[in-house]
Amino acid sequence: MQYRRFGKTNLYLSVFSLGTMRYLADAENAQKTIAQALALGINHIETARGYGKSEEYLGQAMQNGLSVPRSQLYITTKIPPTADADSMRRYIDESLARLHLDYLDCLGIHGLNTWEHLQWVQAKGGCMQAVQEAIADGRVRHVGFSTHAALELIQAAISTDLFEFVNLHYYYFFQRHAPAIELAVKKDMGVFIISPADKGGKLYTPPQTLKDLCQPYSPLELNYRFLLSDSRITTLSVGAAKPEELIAPLQVADRNNELTSAEISIFQRLENHQKNILGADKCSQCYACLPCPENINIPEVLRLRNLAVAYNMTDYGQYRYGMFENAGHWFPGMKANRCTECGDCLPRCPENLDIPALLNDAHEKLQGKAGRRLWG
Repeated sequence: MQYRRFGKTNLYLSVFSLGTMRYLADAENAQKTIAQALALGINHIETARGYGKSEEYLGQAMQNGLSVPRSQLYITTKIPPTADADSMRRYIDESLARLHLDYLDCLGIHGLNTWEHLQWVQAKGGCMQAVQEAIADGRVRHVGFSTHAALELIQAAISTDLFEFVNLHYYYFFQRHAPAIELAVKKDMGVFIISPADKGGKLYTPPQTLKDLCQPYSPLELNYRFLLSDSRITTLSVGAAKPEELIAPLQVADRNNELTSAEISIFQRLENHQKNILGADKCSQCYACLPCPENINIPEVLRLRNLAVAYNMTDYGQYRYGMFENAGHWFPGMKANRCTECGDCLPRCPENLDIPALLNDAHEKLQGKAGRRLWG
């Protein structure tokens, strides 16, 4: 296991962190998963107020005793932004009680996803007043934020200089947030990548087309290498639901060197294949088409279509597309069938894509069961 400095927190975190959103089966399974993570060299565990009984299970594990001293184990929990300080004070106290901890190494403002959330964070008497009080009395050591927001909002939150780290989405198949990572590094913030296996493409169950293109590597291995080779990134979440799910991901935990020529050639193969298959219908993700009058997240819909058509990543596309209209500010936007063919986006597209036709095709390919956040 390799360890990297988590920005200005000056904590040295393992390049993989145990995310605990999925170990919700029972306390015994949680204890075994935590024990396995520690045995494999993970020294950072991330939970959240909203992850069911996750905080409670982690707290029970801490009480039962772990193989790593508390001083060598870093615990992050996340709490949603609140409009007032009193709510945040209560939430911090409740999280510490469930975790059976005297202090949190890191507290993340969970889901800083809207401009209103950012206003709450910056407001006098808002949630950050309670966080700063907790830092002053030692109950919280460091503060950051997690986000599923648009790039511009993430950059604005980073620019407040209120935070020491950021948790965000960034993967080989979604590189939109590269400028946010660059800005965070300039601010000496730690960078935590959320859910690279799942949100990064359901790469634990890749389609055969993608597997063939990635040979002799696995798609998941290549995505981890893409991220680990980037020295700006501190740590990646691995959301194991049971102990054995930690084994395969952590086989690359020592491979944080620069990409090899063989790996670079595979990424070039993937890019060439996408261009050849999609042809003139490839959306390059410039985001010039936004805003849409019907609030369709056009670039994200067309990104999912790109992946489904080029790599047969239809299962992943349906999984993410089903979140539209069902996950609130965690995955905002309307489904593609809301398009009225108003043509507002067409003159803004530098590639002259027939966006209404592509949206219609995306909806036909990706419509399936409605999705929702795992923890509601």
